[in-house]
Amino acid sequence: MKRKQFEPLEIDTFEALEYPFPKHSHTYYELVYIFKGSGNHHINKIIIPYKTGDLFLISPDDEHFFDIRKSTRFCFIKFNDGYFESNKHLVPDNLITASPNDIMRNTHLKEEKLIFDEPCKTILQKTVENIFDYNQFHKISDSPIIFFQILSIFGLIREASVKMNLKINSGIPKKEDLITFIHQNIYSPEKIRIQNISEHFSISKTYFGSYFKRNFEVSYRKYVTDYKLKLIEKRIQAGQMTMKQVAFEFGFTDESHLTNYFKKQMNMNPSDYKFQQIL
Repeated sequence: MKRKQFEPLEIDTFEALEYPFPKHSHTYYELVYIFKGSGNHHINKIIIPYKTGDLFLISPDDEHFFDIRKSTRFCFIKFNDGYFESNKHLVPDNLITASPNDIMRNTHLKEEKLIFDEPCKTILQKTVENIFDYNQFHKISDSPIIFFQILSIFGLIREASVKMNLKINSGIPKKEDLITFIHQNIYSPEKIRIQNISEHFSISKTYFGSYFKRNFEVSYRKYVTDYKLKLIEKRIQAGQMTMKQVAFEFGFTDESHLTNYFKKQMNMNPSDYKFQQIL
């Protein structure tokens, strides 16, 4: 189940003895503040106890739901990718390296419950209350006042993360670092599986594919296949290695496995390719 939202920013609040939604994901980002109550927050197979005053960050990569133990009043601040993009001219420079959207996707901030000391705990509560109160009388999606209120919440998140020694950079690898890692480990297929490469760069494996395609304009699988194929072609053209040696170098189980891989990608077997290069 994937819940959708079309407005750039929406505020929702309700109190319940039983959470009305099953495990789900969103097409948007969600800051969830607990006005009162207690229970457990289930997110990406992690269970985090919650109580009054807690704040949770949910991004489109996440699956979550709340298991309510004591009647809970929630406040949901929901925004899409376009909300901060349309207001980026108002964002201070120190948020450029880690935008609110990046912070929302940061896995470190989901695996640990954020702890807000005073006066930050009270400021957070009053800020959420201000946003909720304003929403009763005015349209909030294009309000600069509300934009800065929400931005201040991210300032509180930053301060809490520093005190908790949580890494709060963008959570996104630099493009050159990612490509270097792929090229260095192209001979070790296990290291460049999405599961392992996403763990290496501390990025959600469900987000990794879309991140890669957006930044390199090609799917991760195709990039790896094309790069590996280019290197294999060079080995065949050079004629300095047997196919058995090439297979071993690139982590194929045997020469037959390499031949089938090459034929599937090139529509010809390696020997025909080599002969074609000689002509």
